[in-house]
Amino acid sequence: MFYKRFEWRILFQVLYLFITLTAASFLLVKGRYELLVIMIPLIIYGIIAIYRFLRKAHTELNQFVESVHYRDFSRYFDVKHAPVELQPLRKGFNEINSTFKVISKEKETQFQYLQKILELVDTGILSYREHNGEVVWMNESLKRMLQLPYLKTIHSLARRDNELYRQVTLLKPGETKIATAHSEKTSFKLLMSATAFQTDGNKFKLIAFQNVSEALDETESKAWQKLLSVMTHEIMNSIAPISSLAETLKYRLQQFAGRPELESGSMDDLELGIDTIKRRSEGLLKFAETYRNLNKITTLNLKKIYVRDLFENLHHLMQPTLDQKNIELEIILKDPDLQLDADTNLLEQVLINLVVNAMEAVKEREEPRIILSAYFANNHKTIIKVADNGTGMPEEVLDKIFIPFFSTKKNGSGIGLSLCKQIMMLHKGNIQVQSIEGQGTAFMMQF
Repeated sequence: MFYKRFEWRILFQVLYLFITLTAASFLLVKGRYELLVIMIPLIIYGIIAIYRFLRKAHTELNQFVESVHYRDFSRYFDVKHAPVELQPLRKGFNEINSTFKVISKEKETQFQYLQKILELVDTGILSYREHNGEVVWMNESLKRMLQLPYLKTIHSLARRDNELYRQVTLLKPGETKIATAHSEKTSFKLLMSATAFQTDGNKFKLIAFQNVSEALDETESKAWQKLLSVMTHEIMNSIAPISSLAETLKYRLQQFAGRPELESGSMDDLELGIDTIKRRSEGLLKFAETYRNLNKITTLNLKKIYVRDLFENLHHLMQPTLDQKNIELEIILKDPDLQLDADTNLLEQVLINLVVNAMEAVKEREEPRIILSAYFANNHKTIIKVADNGTGMPEEVLDKIFIPFFSTKKNGSGIGLSLCKQIMMLHKGNIQVQSIEGQGTAFMMQF
């Protein structure tokens, strides 16, 4: 009702002025000057009324603009005692001021909240203007980290730590680098990340600092421990069967020395065993060298090899250990001419790992058995399979066995299978596992 009355009032004033002007024009054309003199005051009254309204509206608008300019959103425009024609305008100004007041309060709350968060985090935060280096924000964590109570400009950092200043200024938005900060007595590593933003025509650079010295030292120590664990694991996997085979050869030599009349086949067996030890020792050395530079490998020593030769070499190496543990190794190879492109030494290491794991899995079986097989699959890929009739693995374990350093064994290092997977990836192949609890496990190497 209020706005309708206001609109009718404005419409009445406009119609009043239109009618009086129209009547004055008519009287002027007809030459009725005596009546025209009467109409002139009426016209002047209409013009003055509209002018006063516009003047008051302009004054009110100026006051509102002034309050917005000075962000005085607490100002209240009296609606109740205002002229009727200005009441809607003042009510609108009050609503706008109330909205701005709520927005300003929310913005201030968010700013205070953000400030508290930045003060609580361990990460040092620094923000400065790019054109003059003026520091806009520096949280307490950074002050403690750099032992700087105040920093007016980023250039002031050069007097305290010139190398860190150079790293900060060279750091580009989106980059992450490790720099060294120097205090009075010590130095430490900082992980720096930078971003940039622009507001009100000013460009700002925001840098986050994290002290990573302790983390790097701990990570380096763990890396060395894990590397030693990996190397020990792989060397032991190869040394154990070599030692067993050497002991068997020693026993055969003693038999041969005591009974020279033994058939010449014994000498062939000795020669074959020694050759196996020699070849596997060289493979072990090659493995150690390869693992040391594993992250640098771009090409493997690939060559065409017969799968039958691979199985035969593995059988000679593992047979003494298998005999000692009374484990049957069954080899199934329907195609004796099956070939594949592979690095023999690395591939043998994978097979040794899988056979050793299978031996561990079947050790509590009454009739322990390991099946080593290979075939050419329908997808035109060569598959080598190592299966056992061991205890099997639950599903939750199957999803994790290729994760580095995950192990279900009490003294396991958890790197054997992850290394197998890495070697298979170098061959542009993959390794998969199938297992049923209580029935056994099968590893499939796909080339």
